[in-house]
Amino acid sequence: MHALRTLLLVLAALVGACGDAPRLAPLAPDAVVLAFGDSLTYGTGAGEAESYPAQLESLIRRKVVRAGVPGEVSAQALARLPGALEQFQPQLLVLCIGGNDFLRNLGKAQAAANVQTMVSMARQRGIGVLLIGTPEKGLTMTPPAFYAEIAEQARIPYEGKVVGEILRNSELKSDTIHPNARGYRLIAERVATLLRKSGAL
Repeated sequence: MHALRTLLLVLAALVGACGDAPRLAPLAPDAVVLAFGDSLTYGTGAGEAESYPAQLESLIRRKVVRAGVPGEVSAQALARLPGALEQFQPQLLVLCIGGNDFLRNLGKAQAAANVQTMVSMARQRGIGVLLIGTPEKGLTMTPPAFYAEIAEQARIPYEGKVVGEILRNSELKSDTIHPNARGYRLIAERVATLLRKSGAL
């Protein structure tokens, strides 16, 4: 009986450890958040004020820079990121990239390597990172496993469900691959929730 109780306590401790949310440094009132990615960050399918970065800015009351380039693949984003980090000096990077790699059948391995490098690049500069996974093509609309693996390895907050939820719901989409204003609102809300959970807010 004692051995069973000990085992249960150990299991409970392990589960508790697994449930610990990755932590981010609190965002200063004048902090800059860099929302970086492709058309999902740009806000294709909605007005500029309805993009998720614009809606996130109003939710967290911090400056959020909308640095999305429609159609961009992860290799192009990787080449662009150093200049953006230098220009905007963010305290936090919200990274959402990879969807165009999947749409163009460029392969998951290259996208994974590029995302990993972007995460490392930001963290080496002392910038916090929050990662958003984008789904592969297919019926399930789920992100490849590498997003969660990168987030777990780097101990950074990860949102892996929201884009797939939007793409499975016609009321939240402007077309087959882009949210509408309501969809972008949902992304902003999920990111804000994750920022609170991680201690950034």
